[in-house]
Amino acid sequence: MTARRRQALTLAVAALLATVPAVAQFAVPEIRFESVDPLKFPENIHLGEAAGVATNSRGDLFVYTRTGHPTVSIGTARPFAHGGSRLFQFDRSGKFVREIGKDSYGLMFAQQVRVDPQDNLWVVDQMSSMVMKFDSNAQVQLLLGRKAESERVPAALPAAPAPAGEGRGGAGRGAGPADAEGPAAGRGRGGLPGAGAQSDLFQGPSDVAWDATGNIYVADGFGNARIAKFDKNGKFVKSWGSRGAAPGQFNTPRGIAIDAQGLVYVADSGNRRIQVFDADGTFKTAFLNVGTPAALCLTPGPRQYLYSSNSNPPTDIDVDGEIYKLDLNGKLVGRFGKAGKLVKEFGSVNAIDCRSENELYVGEIGNWRVQKITLHP
Repeated sequence: MTARRRQALTLAVAALLATVPAVAQFAVPEIRFESVDPLKFPENIHLGEAAGVATNSRGDLFVYTRTGHPTVSIGTARPFAHGGSRLFQFDRSGKFVREIGKDSYGLMFAQQVRVDPQDNLWVVDQMSSMVMKFDSNAQVQLLLGRKAESERVPAALPAAPAPAGEGRGGAGRGAGPADAEGPAAGRGRGGLPGAGAQSDLFQGPSDVAWDATGNIYVADGFGNARIAKFDKNGKFVKSWGSRGAAPGQFNTPRGIAIDAQGLVYVADSGNRRIQVFDADGTFKTAFLNVGTPAALCLTPGPRQYLYSSNSNPPTDIDVDGEIYKLDLNGKLVGRFGKAGKLVKEFGSVNAIDCRSENELYVGEIGNWRVQKITLHP
């Protein structure tokens, strides 16, 4: 079979599966689990939408949340906007430790937070279009992206959606201000829609990951539709992807994770699939049985598993909601949870931390909370 025919077959199967809920396609075992609220806040601090959650090697917990007081300073040549999101640190018992980056230039609309193998903290902000690296002492070490000189108010009308991939509930909509892009947004000079500039100029980045040699991969997913790769020093290497439904194209890539062999997993939410690439962006395969993936997390250790949220959109919090556990061949090993507002239910999961295979932290946009999950497979 030729490569063209294989791609055509992949698309045909994806289109068929996208019309059927994932739980109806496969008999997926339910994983028993417990859930607790792990966070202890001071009286004057409150959690908003929990966009990002991550742990370091000591067990400290970091939460990047959409809360605070957005401000704009005017009367100068350049209005200065900041605030609107806050980055909190807790110890392993859940006790509040400190706020990091208070009033920082780049913390505007929280999207994700990750911790790399060296315990550096990486913050992804959707509105400032920046990825910020902090060391373990909370000092800024590296910046990717550039905050815009100005923001359009009101936002431009949304571009027409890709011809395939709008799953039940309109995956990828309602996630934040960068969703409302103009028809020309995301084009490089003479490039395809969503391909972006061949640089670290992002438009609504969504996630960040690293390979074993320290190369940095950024999912540039809300305004653009691409994966951007940088070396360990932040020098741009290449990017791949554009807006569409073909293999190697994306419709709102929300999450990214990299396994021990260097394969890159991308939550292609709008196309209801997880795409897998090598480190150079060559398409390898796609997992089509995952609903609408948003948050991804790969477990450590010699036998890795992938957790993927079938995230209900903020516009319809009562559908989907479960989290899947997959092996690296795409086989569904189990699932847990459902949509809802109670403990052990999920509302628009945007972040999963899985430093331990059976102990997870889950950040929810819809329910403004973090749950600590203990699985009993």
